[in-house]
Amino acid sequence: MTKEELMREAIRLSIENIKKGGGPFAAIIARNGELIATGKNRVTAQHDPTAHAEVNAIRAAARKLKAFDLSGCEIYTSCEPCPMCLGAIYWARLDKIYYANNKDDAAKIGFDDSFIYDEMNLKPEGREKPSERLLSQEAMKAFDDWVNKTDKITY
Repeated sequence: MTKEELMREAIRLSIENIKKGGGPFAAIIARNGELIATGKNRVTAQHDPTAHAEVNAIRAAARKLKAFDLSGCEIYTSCEPCPMCLGAIYWARLDKIYYANNKDDAAKIGFDDSFIYDEMNLKPEGREKPSERLLSQEAMKAFDDWVNKTDKITY
């Protein structure tokens, strides 16, 4: 499939998803023009704030390919990814992001993530959500164990 065909499919899925109780977002993971997996926004339908289209597509692609590293794949999403999804895309190591609507378009219809971008630029103690570091010395054991583990699968 061409880039345009893949994007049209993501757009079609986003429109279809509204009729099925989801938000106006969908995403596709493809490799070499072949559709690998799709994902739709199911936040309200599944009562899951992480069930964004991109995250669902990444999860489906990882299951299908039996890999957590999706290098060689690209994502086609009906809207510019939010901060959570952008982070997931980087963690999945997708090669490229194609998007249709942008974050300003999303903000105009009530999906405004600008406050999260603003919060990310602040130090933890300056954020709206209070943060407090707690028991860091005790938690360091898990990191020490990881460093010393000889059979770990790094990611």
